[in-house]
Amino acid sequence: MSTITTFDLDRFARAAEERDAATQLSMYSPDATVTVADKIAQPSAPRVLHNRGEIKAWLEDTYGRDMTHSVQHRVSDDTGAAYTVACHYPDGTNVLCATVIELDGGVIAGQTVVQVWDEK
Repeated sequence: MSTITTFDLDRFARAAEERDAATQLSMYSPDATVTVADKIAQPSAPRVLHNRGEIKAWLEDTYGRDMTHSVQHRVSDDTGAAYTVACHYPDGTNVLCATVIELDGGVIAGQTVVQVWDEK
């Protein structure tokens, strides 16, 4: 008997807004890849996370920071999802993130993240 898993973007977004790394991590395949491009890890040499262990550390770091997350502009189908996240630190610094998720068997197989933040 096989179980079909269906990715739940609303649950994933709620976990982001609640800073719940464990719930988000449960939606990644064991060998998922996350590619992050930003001012530090530019597109020619992005940061690439290669498995759930590396993704867990990244999520825990992100959600361990004192900031709010507001997920916006959600779209999804059986093959993937995309959304933006507006983040705000108490000191007034804003971060904007756009992400595209690739699904395989109802779990995240790949994710591309592009993020920018206010300069001080």
